[in-house]
Amino acid sequence: MLPAMIRSVEILGGVGLVFAVFIALAYWKLRVWEDPRIDVVTSMLPGANCGACGFPGCRGFAEQAVAGKVQPAACNVINEDGAAQIASYLGVDAGQANKRVARVLCAGGSNVAVQQADYRGIETCGAAAAVAGGGKGCSWGCLGFGDCAVSCKFGAIKMNRFGLPVVDVAACTACGDCVTACPKNLFEIIPLDQKLLVQCRSMIEGDDALATCAVACTACGKCVIDAAPGLVTIERGAARVHYAFNAQADIAAIGRCPTGAITWIEGAQFASSPARRAPAALSGVGSTLS
Repeated sequence: MLPAMIRSVEILGGVGLVFAVFIALAYWKLRVWEDPRIDVVTSMLPGANCGACGFPGCRGFAEQAVAGKVQPAACNVINEDGAAQIASYLGVDAGQANKRVARVLCAGGSNVAVQQADYRGIETCGAAAAVAGGGKGCSWGCLGFGDCAVSCKFGAIKMNRFGLPVVDVAACTACGDCVTACPKNLFEIIPLDQKLLVQCRSMIEGDDALATCAVACTACGKCVIDAAPGLVTIERGAARVHYAFNAQADIAAIGRCPTGAITWIEGAQFASSPARRAPAALSGVGSTLS
């Protein structure tokens, strides 16, 4: 009995040894070498995994940084000291950060935009938009329930007293969650150095636009004339800035805008609210949506 058990152990041990040798050979032959600096750089990054850099998480960014395909400053979350630390470790230049932030293409808060119906229902922009567009005079404007603020996992968006989202430039990582959350498609992720911005997506022109919001773009064309050639055009009822010509952008383009729809932004939007009122003709609540 005992010799049979010993023989069984020997057979099993031999089989295990053969498989171990094959596994070791396969590992040695098929293994993919990974630069150990990737783990170090990953640990130096903020760990937000927001994807704003264009790579799949912080490890994806670290792989590209170690490979020399991207500079440390390209991380939209890390500060200058953090980028310098990574650059020092890798022995490369930190690069120049052109920070990107979320911008809101609407300035029509409750103090300037007409509310033609009182929405009573689930207090989210998505729900309100599904009920006759939300009751706002302009069907393309911000609804003010803050789906964007709820979606921002970095706490970079707060709603002001007029129901407009205010983006904290320092906290914004340009992850794009607010872009996805807004049912009116009012958010865009753009570089901070693109300071000329049209805060309106009006689809109608002239007095018709002005009747719905005091800060609507009326497509008057003054900004087109005052801006560098090709920088601003009028398209589908509103001014549009072509950022391919951003180097020619100048604050002079906003000087004659009668409503302030096109503006020059240094830092955060809506730092000060315009002293305007909603058009008197339609400022009252006309009906209830629920």
